[in-house]
Amino acid sequence: MAEATTPEPRADVSRRAALRTALRAGLSAGLAGLALPALAACTPGGGLQRITVAGGESGGFYLEFATLLAGALRREGVAGEAEPLVTGGSLENLELLRAGKATFAVALADAAAQTAPATDTSEAMAAVGKVYENYVHCIVRQDSGIRSLGELAGRTVGTGETRSGTSLTARRILETFGAGAGREAFSKHPPAERSLGLNTGLAALRAGTVDALFWSGGVPTAAISALNEDLGLSFLDLSALIRPMRSRYGPFYDRVLIPQNSYAGAPGVWTVGVANLLLCRQDLDSRTVERTVELLVNHAAGLVPQTSAGVQFLSPDTLINTAGIPLHPAAERAYRRLHG
Repeated sequence: MAEATTPEPRADVSRRAALRTALRAGLSAGLAGLALPALAACTPGGGLQRITVAGGESGGFYLEFATLLAGALRREGVAGEAEPLVTGGSLENLELLRAGKATFAVALADAAAQTAPATDTSEAMAAVGKVYENYVHCIVRQDSGIRSLGELAGRTVGTGETRSGTSLTARRILETFGAGAGREAFSKHPPAERSLGLNTGLAALRAGTVDALFWSGGVPTAAISALNEDLGLSFLDLSALIRPMRSRYGPFYDRVLIPQNSYAGAPGVWTVGVANLLLCRQDLDSRTVERTVELLVNHAAGLVPQTSAGVQFLSPDTLINTAGIPLHPAAERAYRRLHG
């Protein structure tokens, strides 16, 4: 994984669209063979009867993406019925996937990597693709005067829903800072952490009951944009923590830029990026996986929420970059075919 990545400008959308068109031209007209899925009955047309996509909180990118994907799965006949699930985020999604209560799940790569291996190999997770890059936002009010992570010493900080990927990454950020540059400040006055999701956390930030809020999601996140317009927000630079986080926890973290004016009036800020993956179980049938890969490649434009500028969305070169989480064998075959 590269040490630093930067967002692609909007102009690159046309380049990626052209590349996807080329891939579509090389895609075979149909996929041979039909395997019976382990988790659901088939429809007469060959798709699963019902697919669920574990998403995230209302107002967040996970749920937006899961909703768009479920709609595409239904329209294209991959499933008779498909619906997104409102959840707390990555960790809950992984639990639902492992238990067979979700067909697909979106989750952060660091959360997926730290999940204990399944005792039953059929329950093991596999990647369908990297669907986008998540950006860690450390949000403060403009009028707070807080301009650096060290100034959170002794403050109250929202660190995400208990079962969210944000909570895992945020605590790793605070632990890494507290073990390094912030050792003295945090040892004397550690931040008080509160488990708050996006919407409850933004309400607390508005009310002044927390001083900062961590959120991991797309850029921009609609709910953050709305509060920024009403209140005025700032975002803390977290990029100095990339190297020590990679040393402590593994190669899941990249240096990424929240571009200037992604949130009206806010300057650009470097932060921590984490790959966001679409996952399934190893026992999901090959037909469903292959057809889902087709959707990710051939219908990419319809799977990007309109509220987000984003980067690295569903482009052929990033879909297969799954941060060490192995691809489902059927997904690997599909990408090899698409990439020649």
